[in-house]
Amino acid sequence: MAITHGATLRRPHTMTINGQPVEGTAAFDVVNPSTGEIFAQAPDCTPDQLDAAMRAAELAQPRWAEDESTRRQLLLLAADRLEAHADELASILIREQGRPVSFAREMDLVVAWLRYFGSVEIPREVIVDNDTELIEKIHKPLGVVAAIAPWNAPLLLATWKIAPALRAGNTVVLKPSPYTPLSTLAMGEVLRDILPAGVLNVISGLDPLGARMVEHPIPRKVSFTGSTATGKKVAASAAISLKRVTLELGGNDPAIVLPDADPAAIADKLFWGAFVNSGQICLAVKRVYVHTSIHDSLVEELAERARKAVVGDGFDPHTTLGPLTNAMQRDRVAQLVNSAIDDGAVAVTGGEAPPGDGYFYPPTILTNTKDGMAVVDEEQFGPVLPIVAYDDLDAVIERVNASPFGLTASVWSTDLDTAAHVAAQLDAGQVTVNAHANGLRPYLPFSGHKQSGIGVENALEGLSEYTSSTVLIRPKGTGAGSLSVDHHTE
Repeated sequence: MAITHGATLRRPHTMTINGQPVEGTAAFDVVNPSTGEIFAQAPDCTPDQLDAAMRAAELAQPRWAEDESTRRQLLLLAADRLEAHADELASILIREQGRPVSFAREMDLVVAWLRYFGSVEIPREVIVDNDTELIEKIHKPLGVVAAIAPWNAPLLLATWKIAPALRAGNTVVLKPSPYTPLSTLAMGEVLRDILPAGVLNVISGLDPLGARMVEHPIPRKVSFTGSTATGKKVAASAAISLKRVTLELGGNDPAIVLPDADPAAIADKLFWGAFVNSGQICLAVKRVYVHTSIHDSLVEELAERARKAVVGDGFDPHTTLGPLTNAMQRDRVAQLVNSAIDDGAVAVTGGEAPPGDGYFYPPTILTNTKDGMAVVDEEQFGPVLPIVAYDDLDAVIERVNASPFGLTASVWSTDLDTAAHVAAQLDAGQVTVNAHANGLRPYLPFSGHKQSGIGVENALEGLSEYTSSTVLIRPKGTGAGSLSVDHHTE
């Protein structure tokens, strides 16, 4: 099936609860950000339906946890099935999220994450093994996981939660953002006959559904991706019942360009590190610090790429940058840019929303910016890139590390050793040299420092976040006198 626009959705999408299609007694509108028009509705989960989803997950979990081999096989089968439906899901994603067709194959990453967690070997953790005793750490599933995914990459970031949670033996109740519910509901539909009933429940709804999930007595863990402000509320609510939390939150990710960097050579990577998905990505470049000696050259290289970018409907094959996903975000980006210009910043490109329908905003390169401006100090989450000139590298490192955020960062230089030395001084969960946003790999741990998050996602470290550990101590030998214990090893 090709990725096509289509006049209407082929059918209304339903929630998946206990392996069954469930309609809502009420519904909410879903808007196409390229047109600003309502094009579909999604079910609005009721409190009773949420209870049913949680109970189904709770009842299914013990049996799901019994057989690790079956879990692995089903994750791989789920990857195959979603790969077969990739074009259909991408078509839905373009309509509700806005990204261009060239970037809509989010399913490629979804499939990669499922295959990684279905295939990765989990090492046995032996702490002591001598003549008298064997001590090892055993990882056990937590139970039910409440997973809440955002609107910027709904399918991928849902899978960041689903894949490790299910592999560890947990069951999941998943809620997408109300801005982008349809692709996630469709993913749940595709997997209904793959996963046992109750293992993966997919619900949708408006506020306060997310708060009800966090407050619900059944889940033992909440995995949330979203803004820092909302993440703080999730953490506070989860603490009442001492639920585990993984929070992947906001970032204000810096790129530091050293004076020996070649602007022409780095401009493509730097531009797309900032503007991919119209800047709506947690680890995008949000601010560039460039040495004054190459400031003007780098600005012109970035501006040239911004002028060539084609902003438009995601289904247009010529489009390279789609709209912002919702009006709220478009308005916030516009406010940040207007405030910066009022404070003396210069929009070398862009700087004003175009007339017409849809939530479009052009790629905007801002110069004459400085720390203290909101567009520099805060996460824009849109197609805006402030360029800050510097002379003192040590002062830049200090200013970058003073931010309350610490998700990702990058350093750009022809001297790789110097760049690595600078990178090691940055307070962020992931730092790259001569690249940005290229660390999204299922086998690499991903986490934020400070107010950018709590916990780790991806890799074996991320998998362990969905488990509790038991230290098992036993005497060596066999027979009743040694209290022999059978071990399950992976």
